[in-house]
Amino acid sequence: MELNNIENLLEKYENGETTLKEEQELKNYFSQETVATHLEIYKPMFTYFTVNQKETFTKTVPLKSKKTISYKWISVAAVAILLLGIFFNTPIFQQEDDLGTFDDPMTAYNEVVKSLELISNSLNKGTEKLGYLDQLDAGMSKVGYLDEMETKTKIIFK
Repeated sequence: MELNNIENLLEKYENGETTLKEEQELKNYFSQETVATHLEIYKPMFTYFTVNQKETFTKTVPLKSKKTISYKWISVAAVAILLLGIFFNTPIFQQEDDLGTFDDPMTAYNEVVKSLELISNSLNKGTEKLGYLDQLDAGMSKVGYLDEMETKTKIIFK
């Protein structure tokens, strides 16, 4: 009768319908030395569960809190630094003599050319760093060629 009960409990266990009390009965049965021969295959599984329950983790786990960076405050600080740089870089009080009035139009033209060359050099430094975009564009054209090949092979295989 007990063997029939164990077989029914095993069937319920395999279907996931056992209670904790019924699982404890199975563990107790399979922890005995005498087990029915056709149920010997279940013995290592249930003995593993009982041995595994006794295992403990003895290492200490270091707890480190994760520091998060608030990008909102970084952007606010960057804008504040930018505004302070612009504010302190421009002269507040300009005298009439410092305005750069030119009597000769050629001198004024030369000064404008110098200023525009300075701006052009600054912009060229920025565009040099974007040179890799040409390589990206060349790669994208190759990918487009592969898409054409794929559509043509689909037509062939249909």
